[in-house]
Amino acid sequence: MSQPILMTVDDDPAVSRSVARDLRRRYGQDYRVVRAGSGADALDALREIKLRGDAVAAILADYRMPHMDGIAFLEQAMDLFPHARRALLTAYADTDAAIQAINVVDVDHYLLKPWDPPEEKLYPVVDSLVETWRAMGDRPVEEVKVIGHRWSSPSYKVRDFLARNSVPYRWYSVDEPEAARLLEAAGASADEIPVLVTPDGAVLRKPSGEQIAGAVGLSTRPAEQFYDLVVIGGGPAGLGASVYGASEGLRTVLVERRATGGQAGQSSRIENYLGFPDGVSGAQLTDRARRQAQKFGAEVLTARDVVGLEARGSARVVKFGDGTELAAHSIVLATGVSYRTLPAEGCAELTGRGVYYGSASTEAPECAGQHVYIVGGANSAGQAAVFFSRYAEDVTILVRGESLRSSMSHYLIEQLDQIDNVHVRTHTTVKQVHGEEHLEKITLCDRHGTEETVETSHLFVFIGAAPRTEWLGEEVVRDEHGFVCTGPDLLVEGRRPPGWTLDRDPQHLESSIPGVFVAGDVRSQSVKRVASAVGEGAMAVTLVHRYLEQR
Repeated sequence: MSQPILMTVDDDPAVSRSVARDLRRRYGQDYRVVRAGSGADALDALREIKLRGDAVAAILADYRMPHMDGIAFLEQAMDLFPHARRALLTAYADTDAAIQAINVVDVDHYLLKPWDPPEEKLYPVVDSLVETWRAMGDRPVEEVKVIGHRWSSPSYKVRDFLARNSVPYRWYSVDEPEAARLLEAAGASADEIPVLVTPDGAVLRKPSGEQIAGAVGLSTRPAEQFYDLVVIGGGPAGLGASVYGASEGLRTVLVERRATGGQAGQSSRIENYLGFPDGVSGAQLTDRARRQAQKFGAEVLTARDVVGLEARGSARVVKFGDGTELAAHSIVLATGVSYRTLPAEGCAELTGRGVYYGSASTEAPECAGQHVYIVGGANSAGQAAVFFSRYAEDVTILVRGESLRSSMSHYLIEQLDQIDNVHVRTHTTVKQVHGEEHLEKITLCDRHGTEETVETSHLFVFIGAAPRTEWLGEEVVRDEHGFVCTGPDLLVEGRRPPGWTLDRDPQHLESSIPGVFVAGDVRSQSVKRVASAVGEGAMAVTLVHRYLEQR
């Protein structure tokens, strides 16, 4: 097989030669460098490459080119080589425009011209591009087939589970002729949907998350019975703890109930995370962190529901919903938070059938030409509004307060102000949702009690943060809202918590059970930000080492 290709596209001959020279110097032994002087020429070259069956690892395109700018070119290039990684070359004057465009097109990086010295400014970016490409590969994708009903909550849960775990799938609505043929071939009926068919022909009827995980190759069973560290929860805090735990030699296993990433993993773009000046999607950040943890040797278990935790001597034991157990020297609780349920009449019945908690990106294509409503005023709601504005005709953010400024980052408010089809209604709540088979209308209420019923098929909810800590026993001290107390917060008038067995105070992130640490949003008084969650995950591992040394 011929070498994979690195393509550079720039209408300035001097810049084109320069970038090609720098790429050949660093990557010439393993990659073939191809350069083009315009978007049209580059597309012609890509078509020829496609016909020859060669692979394209990465494409670097200039932003300002006549006839076809870099964004338009990359959109078309993605149709030919969807797995090729993409970077945009910009001049200093183009930076704002480039960043705004990157929010619309899923570009991995942007590079400022000039990039001298390349060892500092060019090569780290290209290293990241080719590393991601190698991890994903450019081979034909074996797709899982899902047959279900558009307005079925179980069907939506299957699609969401696959999407959040980065499992390629093809969706077939039950009323399509091809869906009928697939059901017949699978020996299944429409009453058994959702039906999942794996690439090797296995058929799952109304599958659970654990069944799906096992069928598509996700790990669900631990390789060992005892570990140095069990991390419960796969959001930023849990991933951070897993990376640092495994990289520092601890036998580490990460247990996730649904999919790694948590709420952050559903974000369409996180723009204020350190080290990503052009932003990064929650899915990209999660995928990189998961691969990083596994590279260091951490196990990742998916679709495992933890229902109990207890101390047995020096061991800390995690209990699963199926009755099995897993023991370790130490535990990091990083279960995060869930969105609070919307207290509107009819909401529970239509959840998954037009009412969704979180961004539910799998629903984006269905929003074309629709008026979408988003409930919430924090960053997650703003990011969702930006994302759905690319698909929906109109997006309305419903805010209970007087403005977004008390709960949403300034950069995101400014970005929303520049999107014509995004609107904000303040002092507004959802009183009732209506629909038979699916969501059809919602009734809004303003601060004066005036009600208005509007038509919509999609309502996305981002309100509040509720910790999922009901499964923890009384030994784990929590505050009045259910968040887990740690460190100094456990001391009452200088006294240690009841049942504390060690001759020292709890460490900063340590819970009321010695050796059980807490990181991220589930911790009482934590800062609800991705960066702080990752930092607490790393800090928790440092405290785990200290705990193990002191035992």
